Amino acid sequence: MQSGKISVQTENIFPIIKKFLYSEQEIFLRELISNAIDATSKIKVLANRGDAKGELGNINIEVIPNKENKTLTIRDRGIGMDADEVNRYLNQVAFSSAQEYLDKYKDELNIIGHFGLGFYSAFMVSDKVDVLTKSYKPEAKAVRWTCTGDTDYTIEEIEKEERGTDIILHLNDDSLDYLEEHKLESLLEKFCKFLPVPIQLGTKKEKVKEGETEQEIDVPNIINNTNPLWKKAPLEITDEEYIAFYKELYPFGPDPLFWIHLNIDYPFNLTGVLYFPKITNQFEIQKNKIHLYSNQVFVTDDVKEIVPEYLMLLHGVIDSPDIPLNVSRSYLQSDSNVRKITGYITKKVAEKLNDIFKKDRKDFENKWNDIGTFIKYGLISDEKFAEKAMDFTLLKNTDDVYKTVAEYKEQIKDLQTNKNSRLICLYTHDKQAHYSLVSQCKERGYDVLLMDHVIDNHFIQHLEYKAEITFKRVDGDTLDQLIEKDEVSESVLSQQDQDKILSVFKSISLNSSKDTQMKALSPNDPPVQIVRPEFMRRMSEMQHMVHVMKGENDLFMDSYQLVVNSNHPSIATKFSTLDENAQSEMAVFLTELALLEQQMLKGPALHDFIKKSLSRV
Repeated sequence: MQSGKISVQTENIFPIIKKFLYSEQEIFLRELISNAIDATSKIKVLANRGDAKGELGNINIEVIPNKENKTLTIRDRGIGMDADEVNRYLNQVAFSSAQEYLDKYKDELNIIGHFGLGFYSAFMVSDKVDVLTKSYKPEAKAVRWTCTGDTDYTIEEIEKEERGTDIILHLNDDSLDYLEEHKLESLLEKFCKFLPVPIQLGTKKEKVKEGETEQEIDVPNIINNTNPLWKKAPLEITDEEYIAFYKELYPFGPDPLFWIHLNIDYPFNLTGVLYFPKITNQFEIQKNKIHLYSNQVFVTDDVKEIVPEYLMLLHGVIDSPDIPLNVSRSYLQSDSNVRKITGYITKKVAEKLNDIFKKDRKDFENKWNDIGTFIKYGLISDEKFAEKAMDFTLLKNTDDVYKTVAEYKEQIKDLQTNKNSRLICLYTHDKQAHYSLVSQCKERGYDVLLMDHVIDNHFIQHLEYKAEITFKRVDGDTLDQLIEKDEVSESVLSQQDQDKILSVFKSISLNSSKDTQMKALSPNDPPVQIVRPEFMRRMSEMQHMVHVMKGENDLFMDSYQLVVNSNHPSIATKFSTLDENAQSEMAVFLTELALLEQQMLKGPALHDFIKKSLSRV
C-alpha cells in the first residue's frame, strides 16, 4: 500500500480560476462587494466592542468606473489589512479571513464569505488587479498589492489616508462593458439590492428647498435597500408596507392576494416573504419569481432544489445562511437542511391557506379563481401538502356555488350515485357552449361542476383516485348513460325501423363519425346528440399540446359518437313519413344542429346551415 499527498502546481491555478471558478462571469461584482460588506461588518463590530478607536465615519461602499483608465474600483471603508494580512489572505488561495472572525466573534457577526476564493473572481475580467489597503490598527502602514493574473505579485508601502480597501480592476478588452453605468446599475440591482451596507454608484441630482428657492444638488446614488422588509418583525409591518415591498420586487405586477412571512431560527435559519400572485387561467409556471439570498446577498433565482415546483408559482424572497452552496453560490446542493427548509415552507403555506379558509370562507371563495390553480397543482404534485389541502380544496359548480370535496360528495350522493354505487360528478369546461346539456342535467336534479382550467384534466384524475369518485363531462355520453341507473328505456320503434333510420344517418356525407348509434332515450332529450367518450376526450386533451408542438395532427380530436334518439317525436313519428330524399335532408339538418351545439360545425358548413335554416323560416 502507498500513501502520500496530492501535489498542486500553483502556476496552473489561475487559468482554472479564470475559466471555471464561477458559472457566470458577472458574479465577480457580487463577490468583491460581498468581501467589502464583510470588511465593513467587521469594523462595525470592533467599533461596538471598543476595539477600533475613533469615529466610523462614512461606511458607504463605492463602485467607481473609470473609462479613461479602463479600471473599475470597489472601495470600502472597512477593517482594511496590514502587510502581514495581505500576505496571509491574498497570497494563499482559499485562505479566507472570514473563518477567523467567525470563530472569534461568532455571536456578533454575520459573514458572507467563507471559502476565500471570491476575491480571485476579479481575474475573470482583469489583466491586472491592484489592492490598496490600510488597516484600522493605529500604527499600520498602507500597502499596495499587485498581481497580473499569474503566481507573481508585488507588495509595497504606499500613502493612504482612509482606513479600508480599494480593489482596482484593470479590465481586459473583453470586459470593458462593465464600465458602462447602465450595465453596472443593472448588476448591482440584481446582486446587491438588499445588502446591509449602502452601495454607492456615483451621484444623482436631488432637489432641495432653501427658504423660497429650490435647487438641485449632487447626493450619493445609493442603489440598495439596507433594511429589507423580511428582516423586520412581522408584527411591526403593515399591509401597506408588504404591498409596497412587493411593488419594489415586481414594479409592474398587480397587487398580491396575500402573503406569508417566514421567520425561523431553529433547527435552521430562514427568513423571507412569499406572496400569492394573481394567476391567469392560462396555466404557466412563472420561473425566477422567488429570489434566494444569503445574509441579504443575492444567490440565485433558480430555487427548484429548495422550493417544490408548485410553490414556484409564488413570488418573493427567501434568505437563509444555512442553505449549502457550492463555490460559485449559483447551484444548490441537496442535503438535510434543504429538505427541512422545503418541508417548513410547504407547512407554512398550507397553514396560511387553511387559516384564511377557516377565518373567512367567503373571502377564500372570492380568491379561489386565483389560488385554485396553485392549490390544485400542489394537491397533485406534493403528497404532504395534499394531506392538509384536501380540507380546503373547493369545487365550483355552474351557479358559482363552492363546496369542499367532502361537502360535495355529501350533496350529490342521493341523485348522482350510479347502479354500481359509484358517485358521479358531472362537469363542463364551458357552461355557455354546453348550456343545453347543463340545463338537461339540472332538470333531472343533477349538479354540474365547472372545470375550465387547463390543469383540471390532471386534477380530475387525481380526485378520482384519492376521493373515490368518477368525473364525467356532460358531453361525454347521453344523459341516461352519464349516470347509469337500473331502469332500462324501451324504444317505441321496431328493430327493423331503427336499422333503417340508422342507415340513413350513417350514409350522409356530413357524418364523419365511425360510431353512429341508435338509443332509446327520453322523448324530451334531443333527437340527435354528439358525444365524445370520456376516455377518448381525455386522451385528446393530454396529447393535444404534444401534437401541436410537434406539428402533428391530434389523432383523437375528431373522435366522437353520433347518437340518434329513437324515442324523440321527430325520429319516432315524423321520420318514417318522409320519402328517401326528405329523410336524408332531415338527417343532415338534425346532425348539423347537433354539431353546431357542440361547436363542431364551422366555416363553410356553418354558413350553409344558416342559409338553409333562414330559407325555411
